Amino acid sequence: MAIEPKQPIVAPVRTVRPPAKRVKPSIIVIIVLAVLAAASTGVAIYYFAQYQDLAKNPNKLVDNENKALINRVGALMVLPTDETPTIATITDLAPFKGQPFFANAKVGFKVIIYTNAKRAILYDPALNKIVEVAPLNIGSNTPAPAMNANTNAP
Repeated sequence: MAIEPKQPIVAPVRTVRPPAKRVKPSIIVIIVLAVLAAASTGVAIYYFAQYQDLAKNPNKLVDNENKALINRVGALMVLPTDETPTIATITDLAPFKGQPFFANAKVGFKVIIYTNAKRAILYDPALNKIVEVAPLNIGSNTPAPAMNANTNAP
């Protein structure tokens, strides 16, 4: 009988992984609060800059709204380009009763007046429609001659 050499018994190799580190809930809360604080600081800085810009030029917002309105109306009809119009919003219809130009007017409509071109436009911003266009009749702006109170002038 021949003796066979014994094979060494090799145990299977297991890779040992370190246990996963658990993040404490308090760290997650701190990170979330830090992100929220940074975001709210950014928003506050943005709105403060907007406020400062409006404080320097209070008419900027109105000018931007008027330009947007003129662009919308200009897409519907040809407008004079050599003057800046006067724009008014209708808030009460009582003063306009009996005037044909305002027959179809509603509260919230815009009146765009071009004095040099002598044109008035009634515009509905909700429907983006021109309701009425009319020639503008403005009386002369020349002052009347002053009357002399003394009728016995030499």
